[in-house]
Amino acid sequence: MMSAPDLMSFALMVAFISLAVAQLMCMIRLVLGPNTGDRILALDTMVINALGLVILLGIHQGVRIYFEVSLLIAMLGFVSTVALARFILRGDIIE
Repeated sequence: MMSAPDLMSFALMVAFISLAVAQLMCMIRLVLGPNTGDRILALDTMVINALGLVILLGIHQGVRIYFEVSLLIAMLGFVSTVALARFILRGDIIE
Protein backbone atom coordinates (compact mmCIF):
# COMPACT_ATOMS: atom_id res chain seq x y z
CA MET A 1 0.00 0.00 0.00
CA MET A 2 1.30 3.47 -0.92
CA SER A 3 1.28 6.32 1.54
CA ALA A 4 -0.43 9.61 0.67
CA PRO A 5 2.80 11.56 -0.11
CA ASP A 6 4.07 8.72 -2.31
CA LEU A 7 0.78 8.60 -4.17
CA MET A 8 0.81 12.39 -4.62
CA SER A 9 4.35 12.40 -5.99
CA PHE A 10 3.48 9.53 -8.36
CA ALA A 11 0.38 11.37 -9.60
CA LEU A 12 2.41 14.55 -10.13
CA MET A 13 5.05 12.64 -12.07
CA VAL A 14 2.41 11.06 -14.33
CA ALA A 15 0.78 14.46 -14.88
CA PHE A 16 4.14 16.10 -15.71
CA ILE A 17 4.97 13.37 -18.22
CA SER A 18 1.54 13.50 -19.88
CA LEU A 19 1.63 17.27 -20.23
CA ALA A 20 5.17 17.13 -21.63
CA VAL A 21 4.10 14.55 -24.22
CA ALA A 22 1.05 16.67 -25.10
CA GLN A 23 3.31 19.72 -25.49
CA LEU A 24 5.58 17.79 -27.86
CA MET A 25 2.61 16.62 -29.89
CA CYS A 26 1.38 20.22 -30.19
CA MET A 27 4.83 21.31 -31.37
CA ILE A 28 4.68 18.65 -34.07
CA ARG A 29 1.23 19.88 -35.12
CA LEU A 30 2.55 23.43 -35.15
CA VAL A 31 5.34 22.52 -37.56
CA LEU A 32 3.43 20.04 -39.75
CA GLY A 33 -0.02 21.62 -39.64
CA PRO A 34 -1.69 21.51 -43.04
CA ASN A 35 -3.27 24.95 -42.72
CA THR A 36 -3.16 28.07 -40.60
CA GLY A 37 -6.16 27.13 -38.46
CA ASP A 38 -4.39 24.00 -37.25
CA ARG A 39 -1.33 26.03 -36.32
CA ILE A 40 -3.39 28.56 -34.35
CA LEU A 41 -5.14 25.73 -32.53
CA ALA A 42 -1.77 24.12 -31.76
CA LEU A 43 -0.48 27.39 -30.31
CA ASP A 44 -3.57 27.77 -28.15
CA THR A 45 -3.24 24.18 -26.91
CA MET A 46 0.44 24.79 -26.15
CA VAL A 47 -0.57 27.72 -23.95
CA ILE A 48 -3.04 25.51 -22.10
CA ASN A 49 -0.38 22.81 -21.65
CA ALA A 50 2.12 25.38 -20.37
CA LEU A 51 -0.54 26.60 -17.97
CA GLY A 52 -0.99 23.07 -16.68
CA LEU A 53 2.76 22.64 -16.25
CA VAL A 54 3.01 25.86 -14.25
CA ILE A 55 0.13 24.80 -12.00
CA LEU A 56 1.69 21.37 -11.46
CA LEU A 57 4.99 23.02 -10.61
CA GLY A 58 3.19 25.17 -8.04
CA ILE A 59 1.57 22.10 -6.51
CA HIS A 60 4.87 20.22 -6.46
CA GLN A 61 6.83 23.04 -4.82
CA GLY A 62 3.99 24.26 -2.62
CA VAL A 63 4.40 27.89 -3.67
CA ARG A 64 1.33 30.04 -4.28
CA ILE A 65 2.91 32.53 -6.67
CA TYR A 66 2.71 30.02 -9.51
CA PHE A 67 -1.08 30.16 -9.39
CA GLU A 68 -1.01 33.93 -9.94
CA VAL A 69 1.44 33.43 -12.78
CA SER A 70 -0.94 30.89 -14.29
CA LEU A 71 -3.73 33.48 -14.33
CA LEU A 72 -1.48 35.88 -16.23
CA ILE A 73 -0.49 33.17 -18.72
CA ALA A 74 -4.15 32.30 -19.27
CA MET A 75 -5.12 35.92 -19.96
CA LEU A 76 -2.20 36.54 -22.30
CA GLY A 77 -2.78 33.25 -24.10
CA PHE A 78 -6.43 34.04 -24.75
CA VAL A 79 -5.75 37.57 -25.97
CA SER A 80 -2.88 36.47 -28.21
CA THR A 81 -4.93 33.65 -29.77
CA VAL A 82 -7.81 36.00 -30.53
CA ALA A 83 -5.44 38.62 -31.94
CA LEU A 84 -3.63 36.11 -34.16
CA ALA A 85 -6.88 34.64 -35.46
CA ARG A 86 -8.26 38.10 -36.16
CA PHE A 87 -5.09 39.12 -37.95
CA ILE A 88 -5.19 36.06 -40.17
CA LEU A 89 -8.89 36.46 -40.97
CA ARG A 90 -9.02 40.22 -41.53
CA GLY A 91 -5.44 41.34 -42.05
CA ASP A 92 -5.49 43.80 -39.15
CA ILE A 93 -5.97 43.56 -35.40
CA ILE A 94 -7.35 46.98 -34.51
CA GLU A 95 -9.98 48.48 -36.77
